[in-house]
Amino acid sequence: MKLLITGATGFIGRELVKTLQEIYSITVLVRHTSDTSELESINCEIVKFQNYEEIHEVFEKNKFTGVIHIASNVIVEHKRSDIEQLISSNIAYGTHLLEASKETNVKWYINTGTFWQNYQNEEYNPVNLYAATKEAFETIAKFYTETSDLIFVTIKLNDTFGPNDPRPKIFNLWHKISKTEATLDMSEGEQIIDISYIEDIINSYSMLIAHLNSNDAELFRNKTFVVSNSEKLTLKNLASLFEKVMHTKLNINWGGREYREREVMSPYTLGEVVPGWKQQYTLEDAIRKTVKEL
Repeated sequence: MKLLITGATGFIGRELVKTLQEIYSITVLVRHTSDTSELESINCEIVKFQNYEEIHEVFEKNKFTGVIHIASNVIVEHKRSDIEQLISSNIAYGTHLLEASKETNVKWYINTGTFWQNYQNEEYNPVNLYAATKEAFETIAKFYTETSDLIFVTIKLNDTFGPNDPRPKIFNLWHKISKTEATLDMSEGEQIIDISYIEDIINSYSMLIAHLNSNDAELFRNKTFVVSNSEKLTLKNLASLFEKVMHTKLNINWGGREYREREVMSPYTLGEVVPGWKQQYTLEDAIRKTVKEL
């Protein structure tokens, strides 16, 4: 079974490819400027493209069973100059994947969305332009599911973490200041954080793939699922848990910076998890596993 995965040079995509490499024949699609050095030791075919037309050639050649679209351009607070890039990366790219999927009779397509599409727990209220482009893409996908047999499913993610994560995410920042005398300015820290461990995230994708390869695949058409942590702490309490795991005191200046415009104070809570999926790691255990690799 051949699968195409985008976003494999990112943290989540790379870890997913590592997990699926021994089960499926994996092709990863990346832009020609991408650094693929960390994919070289993984059992996958790396295909670089310079323009969207080349995507269709890749699909014609391989006849994929499924597509897992993780690639995304995340810009929290955009500038005018970011608009074209956001639309190209988050709408045009995925639409070409949909068009190619329809043309070559791909069975299913897993999209990756964001909790930021659901500000204040609403059915749709984008936190920022990035979230708006993610919603726009899902709306476009409706055309393809109405005009073909393609099964389109979305998994929405919020904050994510795990070992070997190169992104300047919260635990990496805290680990850095825990080893120095540096002080980190943060907001007042009252926002509630829903942050999921990478292995739990990968298990959600893997379980959804199994459903889509089963006789019950049609039940998942146009469905949306989430990956959510059962333990949701304020940012301040999350820092305290990190301090407990690390046996240290973080030099955080709470209130040193203002909340962002449209700061998410409470994450989306109305989503459903993939049927059969259960969180495997407590937040404390997951943090401990992560900091061992930092």
